[in-house]
Amino acid sequence: MGNVYSAQNIASYLIYELNEGHVFVNNKSIQHILTSVERKWQQAFGHSAYQEQVYVDEKGHTVKEVYEAYEMYGVCHIPLPATEFYLKYGTFQLVERTYAIPNFTEIEISLVQQALTQYRYQLLSKAS
Repeated sequence: MGNVYSAQNIASYLIYELNEGHVFVNNKSIQHILTSVERKWQQAFGHSAYQEQVYVDEKGHTVKEVYEAYEMYGVCHIPLPATEFYLKYGTFQLVERTYAIPNFTEIEISLVQQALTQYRYQLLSKAS
């Protein structure tokens, strides 16, 4: 059985992975990959990968919180994951930090990597 994660954390993982491989990533592509991850997760585990609600319309799946976090980039490349504000218990300092990367199991990382490979392949096929 797979775990349920925040879509923001999975988006962070995707952005780091794609940037490390020098692959273009924008808000639309994040939503596309999240859709692929969701489908693979549903097939493998029978439940959603995300804590957040996934909205489905004629354009595909959308995770509203992720879309809004990266909306400012428009069609431009996303260099870093979005940030969140964090207040550690017992302190008075509000810290801004990027969303953390999930601690995936082997099966989960395989599913996410499959979605990333599929995205890279689609980019290459459009380029040729």
